[in-house]
Amino acid sequence: MFKRVFGKSPKSTDTEKQPIVSGDKVVLRDKVLSDAEDDYAWRTDEELATLDATRPLRMAFNDFLRYTREEIDYPSPRSRRFAIDTLDGRHIGNCMYYDIDLNRGQAELGIMIGEREYWSRGYGTDSVNTLLKHIFNSTSISRVYLHTLDWNHRARNSFAKSGFKELRPVRRNGLDFIYMEVWRTEWERIANGPRAPIAGGEPDQG
Repeated sequence: MFKRVFGKSPKSTDTEKQPIVSGDKVVLRDKVLSDAEDDYAWRTDEELATLDATRPLRMAFNDFLRYTREEIDYPSPRSRRFAIDTLDGRHIGNCMYYDIDLNRGQAELGIMIGEREYWSRGYGTDSVNTLLKHIFNSTSISRVYLHTLDWNHRARNSFAKSGFKELRPVRRNGLDFIYMEVWRTEWERIANGPRAPIAGGEPDQG
């Protein structure tokens, strides 16, 4: 499909799928152009869009592919996106931190597990834990926050396992969310404590 669109292999190829940080179940890596087919399938999915508090994408795939290439080639300094791979290399979702504010030392976290067969198996929880490990170990950010739909109790419980505290309800675009945060000090306390097994009930979106 990529050769039909571009006439040759894209700049960002599978050979550049370099791991950034590894967890117990997943590896986070930089996004590459060949992720676009999975991303497009997930972004156009009605159920996933509902979990993500958004609308399904209606853009044509070729337009989405060009938009994806621009994102990879010209990344925003205010966001950092990662692909979520299983340990054996299957692309199952994405996560990111964005609205990065280094003056305040904070950023917002988002996650999507697009492959349903990996839901409720601990992959979302491990992805959040692994992303927090990267953020707190390699950046000056000291607070990470998120908004999760108030009815998504599975996600809320999972974020709590990673150290997130519920602060208050928030109304955005006609939907009800729970605003949550975790501070570096709390994450370090959990990370340095006894390791608990990663169970199901992880967030599919957040």
